Amino acid sequence: MRTCLEIKGVTKEFPGVLANDHVNLEVREGEIHAILGENGAGKSTLMKMIYGLYKPDSGSIRLYDRELHFSSPRQAIEAGIGMVHQHFMLIPELTVAENIVLGGEPGKIRYRRKENEALVHELSERYHLHIDSSAKVKDLTVGLQQRVEILKVFYRKAKLLILDEPTAMLTPREADELFVVMDELRSQAIPIIFISHKLDEVKKISDRITVMRAGKSVATLETQSTTPQELANLMVGREVILQLTKPPQKAGEVLLELKNCSVSANRREKVKGCSFTVHRGEIFGLAGIDGNGQFELVEAIAGLLRVQAGQILFKGKEITMASVQQRIDAGIAYIPQDRQLDGLVMDFKLTENFVLRDFAKIPFAKMGILQQQAIEQHGSCLAEDYDVRPRQTHALARYLSGGNQQKIILAREVSRDPDLLIAAQPTRGLDVGAIQFIHNKLLQLRANDKAVLLVSLELDELLSLADRIGVIHEGKLMAILPGGKATKEELGYLMTGVEIGKEGENA
Repeated sequence: MRTCLEIKGVTKEFPGVLANDHVNLEVREGEIHAILGENGAGKSTLMKMIYGLYKPDSGSIRLYDRELHFSSPRQAIEAGIGMVHQHFMLIPELTVAENIVLGGEPGKIRYRRKENEALVHELSERYHLHIDSSAKVKDLTVGLQQRVEILKVFYRKAKLLILDEPTAMLTPREADELFVVMDELRSQAIPIIFISHKLDEVKKISDRITVMRAGKSVATLETQSTTPQELANLMVGREVILQLTKPPQKAGEVLLELKNCSVSANRREKVKGCSFTVHRGEIFGLAGIDGNGQFELVEAIAGLLRVQAGQILFKGKEITMASVQQRIDAGIAYIPQDRQLDGLVMDFKLTENFVLRDFAKIPFAKMGILQQQAIEQHGSCLAEDYDVRPRQTHALARYLSGGNQQKIILAREVSRDPDLLIAAQPTRGLDVGAIQFIHNKLLQLRANDKAVLLVSLELDELLSLADRIGVIHEGKLMAILPGGKATKEELGYLMTGVEIGKEGENA
């Protein structure tokens, strides 16, 4: 099989960080080549060099025997390389169609809105990535924005596709539809580099797998001849326990109670009369297809959206009209689904992000003056305890990998010892080691008689962690099922609005 992409001895270093250390990689024509590695292993840096965002310090990158010396992504696109980034590169104020054709508009003289919207609609239907081509990106859910990114690459007809965590925000059904598309492209001899933290996906769709660790390529394996356990061990460099152990525990008193809550966003009712309780010592999961109101619901609980009708009670007291700070002070912590937009200040240092909730309080401030020594000491301790890499606490958050950015948020919220942690997509886009770390932290909160409200698009995550699972469809709570007995099939039916006969709590 002909070699499409060949990387030899590529090294890339940033101030204080050796991101890639003499990496070797060969991608063949017509194969899906998976790249696995912990967050911070150097996967994204390597891909950005292929795509022209970075220049390698040493080594060579060749595409079809031609050495690449790109100075911009435009040159990479013109050479036939397309990349879907894990963190979106969209213009929120433009429509879906405008974002997709931007830089490659048909006609070149004037923008033909209806023509381009029809073109993008046809493209989205062809690849089963259904989306309103006239909608503004700022009004889309995170999952729908991911579809726009994928369609941008398909529109440009790339010869080599780089997909960086493309399924991170897709439902299992949407991911399967993407895999069908990838199969079709493979049959057309189009090579695909597929970066994913999900071992089952890599085993299902790839032909070969390269594992990276600490900036190096440590192994390239035939997919059929390896196992998830072997891959996990290579990624982390130690024995990894893939099976999560959740000890039995009896739920305590009611901590959070919602009574007939309705929530609106963007002038549309997103949550319709939801009622449920969350108890101490339990993980309550919320399942649903992205865009069905679950994220608006938890934002209302956190105080970021107003409740239009109904009540929210916390520790027996009504907090429906309480401010965000009042809820924080009462013992509610929140991990938002978009870590870069809502969870961090990207141009703040790690130490500053660690104290975003408490920067005005003792010991981090006295008489209105920040106490840098206390802030830095606090940040160093959290970076150590939560294994944030690199350890340089003066580094800006934007230069960390997605997994380490997520660890900063987790450390900040959990270190405040909350009674209730609201966790929206806490493991999105993370590797197996980081996922295991975060899952253990959630279970520790449960064991310490705290409560976790877990919102996830990963059904496996909900089934393994949650004691009870509420399923939401078009803003309505369909049912609440016991986590230990629910199945993917039952959750799938409820997520699409189909009621089932299984016994569960009234919703």
